[in-house]
Amino acid sequence: MRVTLLGTGGSAGVPMIGGADGAGDWGACDPAETRNRRTRSSIVIENSYNQRLLIDTSPDMRAQFLAGRIPGADAVLFTHAHADHITGIDDVRILNRIAKRPLEAFATQKTLDEITRRFGYAFAPWDGKGFYRPVLTGKSVDPGDTVRAVGLDLRLFSQGHGRIETLGLRIGPFAYSTDVVQLDDAALDVLAGVDTWVVGCFLRHEYHWTHANLPTVLGWVERLRPRRTVLTHMGPDMDWTWLRDNLPVGIEPGYDGMVLEFSDANAGAVQSG
Repeated sequence: MRVTLLGTGGSAGVPMIGGADGAGDWGACDPAETRNRRTRSSIVIENSYNQRLLIDTSPDMRAQFLAGRIPGADAVLFTHAHADHITGIDDVRILNRIAKRPLEAFATQKTLDEITRRFGYAFAPWDGKGFYRPVLTGKSVDPGDTVRAVGLDLRLFSQGHGRIETLGLRIGPFAYSTDVVQLDDAALDVLAGVDTWVVGCFLRHEYHWTHANLPTVLGWVERLRPRRTVLTHMGPDMDWTWLRDNLPVGIEPGYDGMVLEFSDANAGAVQSG
């Protein structure tokens, strides 16, 4: 199993629009460090049979697929319906053309309802005459479910994200938790024993009511003890070099295009028909 971090930035990316010369607001991030350039958060998970599950359709999706040399995807899972996680949905029509079929879209019913309200045409029945629009087939899931997608078993859990909840997921030794500020005991139970955890960490020290800061993530890591923790959904005060030099052993900043590899024996991958 291979996991590619397509984007590791917050909702505004890094740099944000602005800056004195219009070239971007980098905050505390060094513009000379290429790993500080972050698109909106998303990953793609690939098994050994070249089947791929896309997690969220960020507004940067087209550029992310090209930069990561991702040739397509076979299904989508939406963690929640915030704009930085869904507004690349029109580019799914190209994934449809590559796969030559509609794609399953896994999400909670609440998330599906919201995405369908905003992008109803993407969930309309397919007429079989080509893909001039994205064509998704909604598959309602709930936290606590184990879902089979692209030959992999996904254990889903709920995450607190301010006024809403998001979906986290675990596949064997790997787990992904973006857009999270609170984890309950049920989520921590699913994460227990995880080897590699990609987790959202928006700010270094300042409190944010919808996103975890570094002290919060360090507290979770102290409890869970993963072998490797990779930070994602990072804001403009999360300079990559500072993080590399100051984080405890076993915790590191992610970057766009980062690849994590796992054996399929641990991930439980099988070829699906």
